[in-house]
Amino acid sequence: MDKNTFTGLFLILIVLAGSFYFFKPSEAEIKKEKERIALDSAKKAGQTSPATTAAVAAPALDSAALKGPFGAHMSGTAQVSVLENEKLKLTFSSKGGRILSAEVKGQKSYEGKPVVLFSGDENRFGLNLIAAGRNFNTNDLYFTAAKNGNKLTMRADYAAGRFIEYVYELKPQTNNLVFHIKLNGMNQVLQGNTINLNWETTLQQQEKSLANEQRYSAPYYKYVNENPSHLNVAKDEKEELKDGKIEWISFKQHFFSAVLLPSVPFEKGELEVKVTTQPGIVKWYAAQMQLPFNQQNVQNYGFTFYFGTNKFSTLKDQGHEIEKQVDLGYWPLKYINRFVVLPVFNWLESFGWNYGLIILLLTIALKVAMSPLTYKSYLSMAKMRILKPEMDAIKAKIGEDNPTLLQQEYLKLYRQVGVNPLGGCLPMLLQLPFVMAFFFFFPNLFELRGESFLWMKDLSTYDDFIRFGFTIPVLGDHLSLMCILMTVSTLIYTYFNNQISGATGQMKYIGYIMPIVFLGVLNSYPSGLNYYYFLANMLTFAQQFIIKSMVDDEKIHRTLQENKTKPQEQKKKSKFQARLDDYMRQQQQVQNQQKKDK
Repeated sequence: MDKNTFTGLFLILIVLAGSFYFFKPSEAEIKKEKERIALDSAKKAGQTSPATTAAVAAPALDSAALKGPFGAHMSGTAQVSVLENEKLKLTFSSKGGRILSAEVKGQKSYEGKPVVLFSGDENRFGLNLIAAGRNFNTNDLYFTAAKNGNKLTMRADYAAGRFIEYVYELKPQTNNLVFHIKLNGMNQVLQGNTINLNWETTLQQQEKSLANEQRYSAPYYKYVNENPSHLNVAKDEKEELKDGKIEWISFKQHFFSAVLLPSVPFEKGELEVKVTTQPGIVKWYAAQMQLPFNQQNVQNYGFTFYFGTNKFSTLKDQGHEIEKQVDLGYWPLKYINRFVVLPVFNWLESFGWNYGLIILLLTIALKVAMSPLTYKSYLSMAKMRILKPEMDAIKAKIGEDNPTLLQQEYLKLYRQVGVNPLGGCLPMLLQLPFVMAFFFFFPNLFELRGESFLWMKDLSTYDDFIRFGFTIPVLGDHLSLMCILMTVSTLIYTYFNNQISGATGQMKYIGYIMPIVFLGVLNSYPSGLNYYYFLANMLTFAQQFIIKSMVDDEKIHRTLQENKTKPQEQKKKSKFQARLDDYMRQQQQVQNQQKKDK
C-alpha cells in the first residue's frame, strides 16, 4: 500500500468517527422511539383501546398489556379445581388448564393409599402453537377457570375476541371425562395447517411388585379397523404413528389405564416410552398427536378420556376394542382365554364365591373336560411300560452301536402289538395350550387384585411368606409358600409319571430339573397362578388314581400279546407309521453304504 492510499483511508476513518459522535440521537429521542415500538406491538395484538394506549405510554413497559400474545396469561398463580363423581376424583390446575391428578375411587395401591394414575407437574397435557412468530405451549399459560356443576371451563385469551378454551365435563357414575378444545378467532394468528397435542405422564407404582408392573405396562394405540398394538414393554422405544387413522391411544399400566379417544381419529402422531429405575416409578410415557387446523374462525375438537381399571368387561363396555389391551396371550392362547376360560370364570364369579374357591372349581372343570385325553395318555404310557422288558431284550440283542437298526426293531414291535409310541405325548400336547393360557390369564386378571385366600393376602401378586431381607439372584428377596407347594407337587407328579411311563436315563431326570427352574421363575408371579398349578397337579394325581383302578395291566399285556398273533395284513398301518418306516429304511441304507465305503 503506497503513502497516498494510506493517507486517504485514514482521513475516511476520521470522518466516520466524527459523524457517529456528532449525529448520535439524544436520550429523549431514544425514549420516544422505544415508546413508539411498544405502541406498534400493542396495536398488532389487538389492544387499541385508550386504556391500552395509556398503559403503553406508561413507564411500566413490562405490564400485561405490553407482553403481546396471551399477555395476561403468561404469569400468575395456579388455582386448583375439582370434578368428582362416584368413580373418579379429577383435580385440575389453571396452569396449563390441564388435569393435575386422576384418582380412581374404590381402589387402593399396595400401600393402602388411593390409586392416583398421575399427579403433579410431571403430567403435561396441552397444545403446541406457533403464533406471531413465537412458539407457545399451553402448559405454560395460566388459564381462567369457571366451574358450573359438573362442568369446568378453562380459558386463555390471546387478544380481544381470540382465545383458547378447554371444557371438561364429568357426568355421574362414569369413568369417562368428556373434553372439548375450542379455538376462537385463532385462524388469524396461528401458522400452519396442524396443531400438536402433547401428553406426557409418569406412571406411579400401584402394585407390590414393581418388576411385574413394568412387565405389563406399555403405551397402546389402535388404528381404525385394525387390532391394538403397543410399544416395547422391556426397554425404551419411540414409534411414529402414520399411514392411517389412529382411533385411540392409551397409557396402560398393569391394572389401570388412561385412554384418550378423539371424536375424529388422529392422522399422525408419535408415542414414546422410557423405563425408569427410579423407586416408585413404573415408566414415563409421551404422545405427540397431530390435530388438523382448517383455518376456520371457530375450530372445535372433541375427546373422551377413560380413567379406570383394566377389568376386561369394563373396558369392553367402552367400545373401540379397548379391552384388547389386556394381554391374554399369543395365538391361540388369547382365544382360549377369551372365549373359553373367561366366560367360565365370569359365570362362576356370578355366584359371589371367594376367588380361591372359583379357581378351584375352574381347575376342576378344566380337568373334567380334559379327562378323555388324560385317560388316553395314561393308557398309552401303561402300554409302553408293559413293553419295556421286550424293548430291553431287543436292545441287549442288537446293542447300542446301531441306533437305526434298534429303532427299526422297536417300530416293528410297536406294529406287532398295535402301540403308537406317541400316543402318550399327543394328548398331553393337546392339553398344553390350556396350561399355557392360564400363564397369561391369571397375571392379567383384574378381578384377583386385592382378593385374599388362606394366607395369600392378594391373589394378583406373590405371597412373600418368607422374606430374606436381602436379594438372592433368580429368587429375589422373598420365597413364596404357594410357589414352594407348586414346585413340590410338580416333583411328586414327575416321580409318579416316570413310574407310569417307565422312563429311564436322561429323560427320567429332565423332568426333575424343570420344576426347580420354575421355582425361580414363578416365585415372583401371582399367587393365584401358582395356586392354579398346584391344584392342577393335585387333581392330576386324583385322576391317575381313578384311572389306575380302571386299568388292568395284565389285561393290557394279554391284548398286546394277542395282537402279535394276528396276521400283519390285518393291521392297518397309519400314514405316520408308513412315513416313519420309509425314513428308517433310508437311514439303514445310508449306514450300510457307509460301512461298504469303509
